Amino acid sequence: MPVNRNALIRYRTLDNCLRNKYRKWTLEDLIDACSDALYEYEGIDKGVSRRTVQMDLQLMRSDKLGYNAPIVVIDKKYYAYEDPEYSITNIPLTEQDLGKLTEVAGILRQFKGFTHFHELSGMVQRLEDRIHTARTKQPPVIDLEKNDNLKGLEHIDALYQAIIKKRPVQLTYQSFKAREAHAFTFYPYFLKEYRNRWFVLGIKKRSQPVLVLALDRILEVGESHEPFLENSSLKLPDYFEHVLGVSVNPHEGPEEVELYINRENAPYVLTKPMHHSQQLVEKTSNGVIIRLHVQLNFELEREIMGFGDCIKVLKPHKLKRRIHDKMRNAAEQYEKELNLTELEHSITKVKRRGYAVLENMYTSKEVGKILSTITRATEDQERFRRTDALFAIRGLLQEIPNLKHLLFNSNLCTLIREGFGADYFLTKAIYFDKPPKSNWYVTWHQDVPINVKEKVETAGFRGWTSKAGLVSVRPLVEYLHSAFTLRIHLDDTDEENGALKVIPKTHFSILSDEEIAEVRETTESKCCKVQKGGVHLMKPLTLHASSKTENNKHRRVIHLEFNNKELPGELEWLEREETGELNLQQLKEY
Repeated sequence: MPVNRNALIRYRTLDNCLRNKYRKWTLEDLIDACSDALYEYEGIDKGVSRRTVQMDLQLMRSDKLGYNAPIVVIDKKYYAYEDPEYSITNIPLTEQDLGKLTEVAGILRQFKGFTHFHELSGMVQRLEDRIHTARTKQPPVIDLEKNDNLKGLEHIDALYQAIIKKRPVQLTYQSFKAREAHAFTFYPYFLKEYRNRWFVLGIKKRSQPVLVLALDRILEVGESHEPFLENSSLKLPDYFEHVLGVSVNPHEGPEEVELYINRENAPYVLTKPMHHSQQLVEKTSNGVIIRLHVQLNFELEREIMGFGDCIKVLKPHKLKRRIHDKMRNAAEQYEKELNLTELEHSITKVKRRGYAVLENMYTSKEVGKILSTITRATEDQERFRRTDALFAIRGLLQEIPNLKHLLFNSNLCTLIREGFGADYFLTKAIYFDKPPKSNWYVTWHQDVPINVKEKVETAGFRGWTSKAGLVSVRPLVEYLHSAFTLRIHLDDTDEENGALKVIPKTHFSILSDEEIAEVRETTESKCCKVQKGGVHLMKPLTLHASSKTENNKHRRVIHLEFNNKELPGELEWLEREETGELNLQQLKEY
């Protein structure tokens, strides 16, 4: 029986409603939904009658259209599909349908040789495979790339309709960097698919730049009653001409990019060009050199990185340097991974000898972020500005809280949890710098005092001091025995660069000045060389000192102290922070 377009819209609307398992649908609700759909798609504002929707439901239940929809009425009021997986879009094709589709496939096949119909090739094969599958009841023999779990696909039709009907939309959007979503009026002009992900191009206001928004970050698409802003300047089909992907910088032109691909991977690049501008420059015995005329963007870098060590950037130099840095950082992710066996050995060494060195705790990229965060914070705060170099920042994580997730990376959290114990917490954080122009030496000493919030006279705690508002006290020795010191090195450090010198096995008791002098005369010291990104572990009572810098280089260190003992009475650690909370903060930032 013939079915007009309005009826198809109603059937599809009813199907969408009945598939929604999270809402109960009365007949009045279905009538309203059909009326809204007809107004949206056809501009029909007179609505739909009760009898029409009842007849539609009856027809969908029957086999006249081949639907045989399992529509039931619950509690004599609510309509639903008895089979929650049913949809009229999933019904099998009839022989008549298959015959028509075979004719269509035959017609389309005739156009495959024409230049304007190259894209029909895959379409015809998909259609023929669908017909073959339906007739033979056999599994499909073609599987095209798809991602059924991709978010945002439900917005494609709404945005497509808005573009062709020239209507603005009200978008609720949350980028991956935003803490919360925000809503705004958006004027869509163009839909773009790249590697099975969808994007919409448009503007917020006439005076603002073009935006390319990912559909998987759109939370809601609603109606807007603002007048539509026509596109008067963009050549939409050409907007992405000079890029891989969707990241376009309208203020930069394309550049000549030359790439070397080794012999084994050259056929893949030659048979599937990276970009339509790709040209073969040279064939060598070991591979090929190709040239692209493209903008430098994230997608180009990702494409190059995808070939791993089988490709090399020849020019431009800035792209070559950037790929080199990324490859190095990627390798460091594997090289600088804490080994639990090595950790166990180092902790045993600390307990027996008072110190140990663990290299490869932080990547070069992580060290760079730590240093840049400190630099920005000290430049922004007046009290840190000095005529000469910065010496120290006490209460580091209170002064620069953004350092927390950078310092407490997965390696450090593992070290604390597996090496010290899950009950350990941070008690002190200091940043030290031995700059080339302002240099000093530190005499032999033990780290005995601890910092507390305020002075509270307590048995066994003595030697109270208060300097610049910092209250310190000499605790009972068991608090020092349970403590660990961890020094993160942000520069390569050796004997010429003020590296720490220690005297092993001096961490079992608090030494007097006379005992320290005697130990210095009778025991050989050790220089603790630590590479950038490494960590120096130490017990606070380990006798240590440091010399002046002799090689005109910085020695920047972050000094952290940990303990698992609560202070007695009303005494409180000045900088106490739970390491579990710091690790949780790190996960939130990522």
